[in-house]
Amino acid sequence: PPDPFFLSIFLCISVNCQSSSPVNECNKVELSLVVQFLYTRHRPIFDTILTKLAQRVPGISQVKSKTTEEGRVLLSFQDAAFSDPFLARHVSDGTIKMLAYLILLHDPKPHPLLCVEEPENQLYHSLLVELAEEFRTYARQGGQVFVSTHSPDFLNATTIDEVFWLTKKQGYTRVHRARNDEQLVAFMNDGDQMGYLWKQGLFPGVEP
Repeated sequence: PPDPFFLSIFLCISVNCQSSSPVNECNKVELSLVVQFLYTRHRPIFDTILTKLAQRVPGISQVKSKTTEEGRVLLSFQDAAFSDPFLARHVSDGTIKMLAYLILLHDPKPHPLLCVEEPENQLYHSLLVELAEEFRTYARQGGQVFVSTHSPDFLNATTIDEVFWLTKKQGYTRVHRARNDEQLVAFMNDGDQMGYLWKQGLFPGVEP
C-alpha cells in the first residue's frame, strides 16, 4: 500500500520503502537515482518535468543521470550556452530544489497527503507563484497538500480559501481560517493579496 503521507524537508526525499514508486525506493533517495528511474521507466513524466524545469530555469535544456566507473550515479545539467554539461554540485541550490519539487509533484504514484515546509527557501520569488499552482494542481488530482510558509510572495499566490494560520496561547494551538475573517474577505474582494495583508499585520494573533 502507498505511504499515508509524505513529508518534504529541503531536498531530502524521506519515506519508508513500501512501494515501487521512485520516491519510495529507499529512506533517503538520491535525486540522481530518481531521475534515472523516471528516465528509464516513466519517460513521458520525465519529459514533462524537464519541460517545466526549462520554463522556470532559463538555459537548462537537458537533465541526465550517468553512472561512474565506481558505480555512483551523478546528475548532470546541460546549459544551451555550453557544450559540456554541469554536474549537480556546480548548479544552484534553487535549480536543484525546483527539480526536486517537480519530481515530487509528478510522482507516478502520488501520495494522498503531502506536507511541505517552507518551499520558498533557495527559490527566486517569481518562481513561487508557479510552484503554488503546482501544489494546487496536485491537490485537485486527489491529494491533500499542507504547506507551511513565512513568505509573503508565496502567500500572494494563494486564495483566501487556501490560507489558515496558527496561534498559540497558554499552551494551546488554535487554527484560524482566513475565509472566516470578514476584514480579510473584504480586502481580498477588493483585489488585495494574502501576502500583503499578512505583512500589514491583518492576520489576528500573528506577527509578520
